Order: sequence, then C-alpha cells, then structure tokens
Amino acid sequence: MSVVTDAYPRTSLRRAKSLVFKALTLLALVFVVGPALWLVVGVAVKAIPHWSWSVLTSVPSGNGGGLENAILGTLVIMAGVLLIAGSVGVLGGIFLAELAPRRKSGAEGGAYLRATIDVLAGFPSIVLGYVGYVALVVGLHWGFSVLAALIILSLMVVPYITKATESALRQVPTSYREGAEALGMRMGYSLRKVVLRSAMPGIVTGLLIAESITVGETAPLLYTAGVTNNLPNWQLIHHPIGYLTYYVWTDWNQPLASLRYISYDASLILLVMILTLLVVTRVIVSRTQRHSESAR
Repeated sequence: MSVVTDAYPRTSLRRAKSLVFKALTLLALVFVVGPALWLVVGVAVKAIPHWSWSVLTSVPSGNGGGLENAILGTLVIMAGVLLIAGSVGVLGGIFLAELAPRRKSGAEGGAYLRATIDVLAGFPSIVLGYVGYVALVVGLHWGFSVLAALIILSLMVVPYITKATESALRQVPTSYREGAEALGMRMGYSLRKVVLRSAMPGIVTGLLIAESITVGETAPLLYTAGVTNNLPNWQLIHHPIGYLTYYVWTDWNQPLASLRYISYDASLILLVMILTLLVVTRVIVSRTQRHSESAR
C-alpha cells in the first residue's frame, strides 16, 4: 500500500510539470505570433480604409500619387538579388557541403570560407551600404544605381543562402550518395538528380529568407540606389531606382494625410509581397518534399 500511495504524488508532480511546460510553450508561441499579428492588423487597419487601386498604376507626385515606380523597382531588386546572391550562395553551399571535404586541403579551405561567411553575416546593413557608396557610387563613378544596390544587397544575404544550402545538403542521407555511386552515376549527375532534389526544401527556405531581407531593407538602398519617381529601365548604372521601403520610411510622419496614406499603402504592399513569397515557397517545398528524407 505504501508503494501505491507514494506513486500518486509522483504522478501528480509529473502532471503538474507537464502542464507548466505546456503553458510556457503556449506563452512562447503567443510572444512569437502576437507581434506578427499585431503588425499585420495594424498595417491593414491604416491602409485599407484609404486604399485606391490607382496606387498600383501611377507614380508619386507632390501631394500623394501612386507607387508604381516603387513596386516595379522592388521587384527588379528582388529578381536581381535572387539571380546574383542565389547563384553565389547556392554554389558556395554546394562547395562547402560536397566538394571541400573531398580535397586534401578541403577542411582548412572550408574552415576559412565559413569564417569569412560568418564575419560577412555580422556586418550591419548600414555599414555595407556606406561601403557600397564609397566604393561603387563614388569610387567607380557609378552614381546611385540598381547595380550598386544589387551588389551590396547580394553581399548581405549570400551568407544566409550559403548556410542554408550547406545545412540542407548535409542533412541528405549518405545512403543517397552511396546508392547513386553504386549505380554508376557521375558525381555531377547524382548531385543534380539526387542530392539537390532532396535538399531543395532547405535551399528554398534560405532563398526565401534572403528575399525577405531584401524586401525589407532601407539603409543600404539609401546609400546605393538613391531614389527616383521614374519607372525602372535597363540602365544598370547612373540611374537611381525607386523601392517601397523608402516611402514607408520617409512619408509616415508627413504633415499631408495623402503622403501618410502612401506610406500605409507601401507597408501593405510589402506585407502582401512577403505573404506571397511564403505561399509560393510552401508550394515549392510541398512539391519537392517527397524527395527529402522527412517525406519517407
């Protein structure tokens, strides 16, 4: 009887600890989701009552106008960063995960490269923007331009893509590589058809993080892209470009209500872009998930 009696307090204690743990995890979830919901609802409440579809088809003017130039400019910057930083970051991650260990000096070279990536990831964005202004805008006489902005933003997000790619490739089971090698596949072919397909969810996640950072940056663009109310063109240098975060940053406290509405509209469009990126990414990940180990 004493053994049974002693078991009840222990069971009650375990249940109490479990309830406390669940309460703490729920509280942590509230702290994570709460600010995000507050931000989305706050922007929607300020932007939707004054929303006009002409914002998408007109350029800014002295007392308001639209955001066509900023929307197109933001899309151009996102596409350029995806092309430049995506290529460099994914190739860097492939080198660290697949090629560096196979070389005699691979471990040392990989260690130096990882240290460099960590240092680059630690630079404040405004410092990179100032370096871009001194080196590209002034030093190379490019002026405020989309190319200078793309280079600096790519330098800023390459570490995230490289780390995400390396981590995703290292999570692919070794048996996949061994099986491809046993079937006589060349390394490049097995990397494309087996390893990369299995690691695609993690790689896409890294690209999403990079694009989200690109959409939300302001300081590096102020130093490199400048700003203009004109629509983007094919000139890579000596031509500023508009972007949405500039109008969020500069118009939110203007005395004219029409200018403040432009700031709210720009914030809402940015949120829609981010949500669209999330949806597209989840679709891509769900289609490629069956090739990963977690889908088995």
